[in-house]
Amino acid sequence: MAYSYLQGVLRRLCNNGHLMCAGCFTHLLADARLRDEMATCPNCRVEISKTVATRNLAVEKAVSELPSECQYCGKEFPRNSLERHEDLFCEERISGCKFSRIGCPWRGPLHETRQHELECTHPHRSGAEVMEALQVIDQQVADERRLYENIFDLLGYEKITFNDLQLKPYRTDEFVHRLFYETSRFSAFNNQWVVKARINNSQKDPTQSTERDISYQLILKTKTTSPLSIHYVILRGPFGDMKINPRIHRFDFSEQENESPYVPLSLPDTAECNRLLSAKTINFRLIMFLASK
Repeated sequence: MAYSYLQGVLRRLCNNGHLMCAGCFTHLLADARLRDEMATCPNCRVEISKTVATRNLAVEKAVSELPSECQYCGKEFPRNSLERHEDLFCEERISGCKFSRIGCPWRGPLHETRQHELECTHPHRSGAEVMEALQVIDQQVADERRLYENIFDLLGYEKITFNDLQLKPYRTDEFVHRLFYETSRFSAFNNQWVVKARINNSQKDPTQSTERDISYQLILKTKTTSPLSIHYVILRGPFGDMKINPRIHRFDFSEQENESPYVPLSLPDTAECNRLLSAKTINFRLIMFLASK
């Protein structure tokens, strides 16, 4: 068995007992979804699915006691104590300078931090140089504050609606690996809408890429006599488990412009994208705000 199979939560992949870690398992299911194929065990080619796969607790316990190398100091520790060592005790783990808030970019082993801080030149910089570094930090804080302020402003709108939706996969005849998602029609502000999504911005064959992302658009399906200025945001919602960093988007819908641009679904990484692709549907909540005329 390849050592990489031992990383993460182990799953009994098929009825023949072959094992794979949770991350590799979801990647395998995502690839099968993109190819429009039934997922199969890479060892014996038996068909597999989430309903078949189970955790192998006995093997997980044995694996947790195997020695594993610290990514910082190279010493070996039992796997079940490695994370604690790397986070709290390893003197080689990466640390930053306490003067990073005024612009010091230094990062290095924890045991070198004190010596660096004694020699750091940033405390002796001019006020103008310090202000330059603080402006970068202030901009980051301002961006976060603007997001919250926008949310509170939108909550003051007269017309607000939300829908708990499911993105379901579909394909076109153009290319079998080109996977799309679409919701059923739903009502908001006396109109009919759908949400569409695509993988890797419609890359011809996403199975050839290790990096994956999802982007989506909001589409007005009924005719409107007057423009609709819509703000919208996707959240995890009560029926989903999507890990998402919410982003507010805005588009003015009209009879001529009834499709918003595609915007990224703000997922943390490719692993989360694969996890969503491995599911039969993607559940989420869409909140829409209609600006008054």
